Amino acid sequence: MEFVPTWQVTFLCGLATWVVISSVLNLTHLIRSLIQPWVCRRVDSGTGFVLRVQKWKHWSLDVFFSLLSCVVSVPFYTGFLPLLFWSGHVKLARQITLLLAFCDYIGNCLKDVVSAPRPSCPPVQRITATKDEEENAQEYGLPSSHTLNTVCLSGYMLYYILSQDQNRDGFLAFSGFSAVCLAVVLTGLGLSKWRIYLGMHSLIDVFGGLLMGILILGFWLSVSEFIDSFVVTGRNVTYFWSALSFLMGFAYPTPEFPTPSFEFHTCFNGVALGIVAGVNQSYHQFHHADVPSLFSQLPFPHFIGRVLVGIPTILLVKLCSKALAKRIVPLALYMTRITIRSSSYIPSLNKKAGKPKNSGCLQNLFFLSSMESVDVDTPIRFLQYAGLAWSVVDLAPALFSRMNL
Repeated sequence: MEFVPTWQVTFLCGLATWVVISSVLNLTHLIRSLIQPWVCRRVDSGTGFVLRVQKWKHWSLDVFFSLLSCVVSVPFYTGFLPLLFWSGHVKLARQITLLLAFCDYIGNCLKDVVSAPRPSCPPVQRITATKDEEENAQEYGLPSSHTLNTVCLSGYMLYYILSQDQNRDGFLAFSGFSAVCLAVVLTGLGLSKWRIYLGMHSLIDVFGGLLMGILILGFWLSVSEFIDSFVVTGRNVTYFWSALSFLMGFAYPTPEFPTPSFEFHTCFNGVALGIVAGVNQSYHQFHHADVPSLFSQLPFPHFIGRVLVGIPTILLVKLCSKALAKRIVPLALYMTRITIRSSSYIPSLNKKAGKPKNSGCLQNLFFLSSMESVDVDTPIRFLQYAGLAWSVVDLAPALFSRMNL
């Protein structure tokens, strides 16, 4: 049996203790009662500013800003991150994946803790050109996830590029750090006009996203090397991350009213587990520092071949993972005599229940007797995206190796 490091046990026990204490003390409701009224007043007072920005309304701006929304959406990340792994920039890809998963979790937790509304519509016009934006509009407003994620993504990528020169002197290091800070601030200011124009956020939402993005980026830069070292060479990595993912679902706060935020977190949580497990298992084969990368040792035709082989492969794995999870999860829960339901994946189980579907996992564990049913869509969704992510970093590279790509 593999030795379990003491720090892993301590960390997981600490997180579990926090989950129990926060539930017993009802900290989510307490924090919401203190913050929500103030935020709601800021949102209401900022409606006039949103209407002034929307006076610029033009169909070309509608199209342009809607396209920008797609660039930093979940479908974009789903397509962009596999290409980054397959291009050979494996360290950058795994760091960005875990950073975005962390941003998504923190941002959605804050949204559902505060449960502050978006600008009132009407009088504000909400422009939702895609289904993805329509789902985003169902979430709470503070902080702006697009602002938070884009600040962290752009800031880390710039930091990563500047840090590749290991021989730079102190002046260049300071210049690089200043460039990262400037890029983050300019990105946040640009996003403020974009998200406000679409009627998706008020000024307080965007500034909240900018502030949280800067704080999260600073924290991530201080721990990223430790996390990366643990993922690629650590002990008990897959088991620890599985337990962490499980507890993070329990630690997620209960919103005032159900929103899609918990579903988005579940997807990214599954992706993070799949990436971590796959990279840890195949690091020395496909993810070490000497892997050929695009525009250096990896020929462009080989990269195109990887894309043509990899995309159908991961989509097939996603479908198979979903089908398998739809069989196993309901059966496993049924054997524990837990009443189950499904919001969308299993029509035969689609029926109303007394609790919201994202009512929090803690209640599912400690108060099963008071619940009418448990939604099986959450574990199904988690396993589906975990399988998808694993295929990106383990199965697909194995196929590339077999095909000399």
